[in-house]
Amino acid sequence: MIKVFTALERVLILSWEHLLPIVIAVIFAVAVIRYAKSISKEKQQRLVHYIALIVSITVLGFHCYYITIEDYNFKTDLPLYLCSLLGILIPIYTYYRRYWMFEILVFWIIAGTLQGVITPDIAEGFPSFDYFRYWIVHLGLLIVIFYSVFVFKLKPKLKSVFKSFFALQIYIVLMIMANYLLEANYFYLNEKPKSASVLDYFGEWPYYIIVCQLIIIPLFLIIYLPFYFQRKSLGK
Repeated sequence: MIKVFTALERVLILSWEHLLPIVIAVIFAVAVIRYAKSISKEKQQRLVHYIALIVSITVLGFHCYYITIEDYNFKTDLPLYLCSLLGILIPIYTYYRRYWMFEILVFWIIAGTLQGVITPDIAEGFPSFDYFRYWIVHLGLLIVIFYSVFVFKLKPKLKSVFKSFFALQIYIVLMIMANYLLEANYFYLNEKPKSASVLDYFGEWPYYIIVCQLIIIPLFLIIYLPFYFQRKSLGK
């Protein structure tokens, strides 16, 4: 990871640098969703698209800055990790708002991004650019997807679980190719992250990859359960 301020240390889980952004994001999300329900559909669409653009511009700005100012390493710093890639592409979803995009993103973002929020992998703490980039992207993606659920009333179906899973396999194959060509470790397919994460409970390479593949569909099904029960309660 690129270093800007060498005095800054890795963000510790449950530190104020970890918890404060989450609290702020929850308050912001609740306020935005409540406000969005009081405005027209056109303004609702515009509002979430602006949020998505902020996320995307943050990712692109971060990488443009370090390409020009710092020692950019294509083996570690490209925006190919799932959350960074989604951060760049999320305005496409908010602009076109296709249901099939939602079907994929709802599981990718809740399962993947939420894990990044619970166990952050941030090499440099407040007030580094990397720190702000990390939280804007991870929490911004979650806000966009929950906005879609609570404002646009979008709900995944059971088949959405499998669509999202197979789309993820395509992404994994692409990352395997990128890792091979760049001798890199995008999506942590060759090595676990240095910071604490749920992968620490799944053994060493390649066992943690196998375990993750085995639990993806059950995890997606757990995420789907609230939507299933809601549909059932409404008789749909």
